[in-house]
Amino acid sequence: MTSSPDHGPPWGSQFRLVASEKWKAKSAAMGQPVTDALVEYAQPAPGMRVLDLASGTGEPAISLALRVGVEGHVTALDLSAELLEIAAQRAQARGLNNLAIQQADAHNLPFPADIFDLATSRFGVMFFRDPELALREVFRVLRPGARACLLAWGPFDQPYWQSTMGVVHRHVGGPLLQPGGPDPFRFAAPGSLSAILQNAGFRLVEEQTKTLPWTWPGSVEEVWEQAQAVAVPFRPMLERVPQRKWPKIHAEVHAAVRRYSDGEKIAFGATVVLASGRK
Repeated sequence: MTSSPDHGPPWGSQFRLVASEKWKAKSAAMGQPVTDALVEYAQPAPGMRVLDLASGTGEPAISLALRVGVEGHVTALDLSAELLEIAAQRAQARGLNNLAIQQADAHNLPFPADIFDLATSRFGVMFFRDPELALREVFRVLRPGARACLLAWGPFDQPYWQSTMGVVHRHVGGPLLQPGGPDPFRFAAPGSLSAILQNAGFRLVEEQTKTLPWTWPGSVEEVWEQAQAVAVPFRPMLERVPQRKWPKIHAEVHAAVRRYSDGEKIAFGATVVLASGRK
């Protein structure tokens, strides 16, 4: 998931690339049930031409490419060329010749009108500079009758966030997120994502909130390290932490996360919002 170039932090920056490489297998395992839920919700069919927005390192674009088959095609779009290169390598390793990468801004899609049968985005729409403008672009490039299917985070008040960034916030106070900056919980309020789809011109709009598995296959220490590395919207808060407070914060986060651990894996669960509309 990548923000617009004139708004937000450097999603393609080196620290995120390093984190993506270090934790790619375990991060993929944690996110797979969410990816699967979006793919099932989107109902891709063999032969479809699909646009996946804010693809990052390749999901759900890769899962969609597997579903549409050799007669179909998936375009994985993101602002970060570096992350898309990882996506291309992952697709190549799976022998997928029906997936192409496209570096571009979701607010100005480089495609003609009426060419895609389906558009998806997993954990991307929250970070668009102007979600309504981006979804109007999606509307433009979809064929009549085609669907846009989106997945966003639900509220901050859920185990994964409360046991990690919530602990930090209780120690440092101030804003949880930078005012005017990227907000993972932008569409947590019921109906807010549906409203954006409707305003962008979509019809037959629907929305649902689901709690899905969100399980880290490893240690408490690992998942906290990974969370700090990839949670870019929280970086301003993390940078406010005085050095002397870090040992206590680490200890409290480990204790909070351990409540969801069985010694081999950490089962948080994730509350997400799924929404769709039809052109």
